[in-house]
Amino acid sequence: MQRENLEALAKEQLVDLLLAQSEQLARLQATFEQLKADYEALKYKFEHNQKPPKPPTTSKNSSQPPSRDQKANLPRKRHRKKHGPPEGHEPHQRKLVATPDQVVELHPQQCSQCQKDVSQVEGRLRKVNQITELPPANAEVIEVRQYEVCCPDCGQAQVAQPPAGLEMMRSFGARLEATVVYLRQEQHLSYQRTQEALQALNGVHLSQGAIDRIMQRAGQSALEQVPAIQAVVASSPVVYCDETGDRVNGNSWWEWVFCTAQAVLHWVRDNRSVDTIRDVMGQHTAQVWVSDGLPSQLKAPAQERQLCLAHLLRNLQKVVEHTPGSWWAKAVQAVLRAAIHLHHQRCQLAAPQFACQVVRVERVLYRLLERPHPPPEARYMLRRLQKYRRCLFVFLHRADVEPTNNVCERALRASVVHRKVTNGFRSEWGARAYAALASVIDTGELSGLNAFQSILSLFGPPALPFSAGRE
Repeated sequence: MQRENLEALAKEQLVDLLLAQSEQLARLQATFEQLKADYEALKYKFEHNQKPPKPPTTSKNSSQPPSRDQKANLPRKRHRKKHGPPEGHEPHQRKLVATPDQVVELHPQQCSQCQKDVSQVEGRLRKVNQITELPPANAEVIEVRQYEVCCPDCGQAQVAQPPAGLEMMRSFGARLEATVVYLRQEQHLSYQRTQEALQALNGVHLSQGAIDRIMQRAGQSALEQVPAIQAVVASSPVVYCDETGDRVNGNSWWEWVFCTAQAVLHWVRDNRSVDTIRDVMGQHTAQVWVSDGLPSQLKAPAQERQLCLAHLLRNLQKVVEHTPGSWWAKAVQAVLRAAIHLHHQRCQLAAPQFACQVVRVERVLYRLLERPHPPPEARYMLRRLQKYRRCLFVFLHRADVEPTNNVCERALRASVVHRKVTNGFRSEWGARAYAALASVIDTGELSGLNAFQSILSLFGPPALPFSAGRE
């Protein structure tokens, strides 16, 4: 563009032109960096007559956890965001409670200038402020005195029976026992830290033996509920399944999780074979089995299978990083992401339009799978996708199926944290009890119960507050 043409443009037009050129320059710079990397890789190959070094393994291209990724330093001259809410943000304040528990009236008693008594002068309300505070949560000790009387007519001894929650064999109330299990199960506290938390917050001193007995009672009660949860999982039409490593009594075990719309089952076993799945499912056959494609998962009893697209995208990312100049893996990634996006738009599109988009996505993917000469690093993924092409887009034909297995990943997250904190379990019974408690808690969340409410249900009604019949 000539100088005369630029001088003829208005200021807004010049700004638009400058922004467009800046965007184009950024794209060209990114393309240059990509071509430079490809050139260096080819140069290394021809000079050393060998393959270029593989890119490092990260959580984006393998099963490596994000905690093991090498964290890059932030640039020194980076753009710092302004602290506080963005401009034009609507302010939000904490809403006042309609019926506060206590009200403190502040009336002036004396004039600060002339010292006159103004306590009887009628004032106007100037400002209201509410402070939310926790009362001292000291535990209460309930003494239950059971009496025995002898009937004056027949001479039969009569003993008064305590109500639920005040049984004579109890030493701790249901709410205290549920708190102990909550700290151990959900907050992953050790026995010592559980003791310290109860002493500091509630003024309760428990021995480690007492904590262990409480955990045993909770585990036994949860194990009794596992068969009912297992029956719900086995009879569900869609089952999501995954597993993670565990340590039990110094040996490598696996914690399995089976997720459905009505129940979640955690299952601890010493093997990773399909026998575990058969033990859970029994004679039942699921309509759709969603998994990450583990060989034992592919043998699960099901009419159809849905492979987790998140795992496939991660495996394809490894191919992309190994062969930056190849477009095949990038194209397959784009099709899989488009399918996931289409799944999220199911409720926004009309049925004919949605069906037309499904056919289009499947056609594009099948054409990519018919490519005869993909890069060598991509041939394994090509064979795998060709073999399981019917297991890729089941979620587009059924609204009750998700494209990923993330529901199982989230269900196992707490177990992974517990394993890292405690380094595993000392006994098989402890591992199974933990899995049973996790099943009860996760299943309760599907019904709207939080973790503490689910744990409290294992111990019966709490002793406090007193009802009229107890006094």
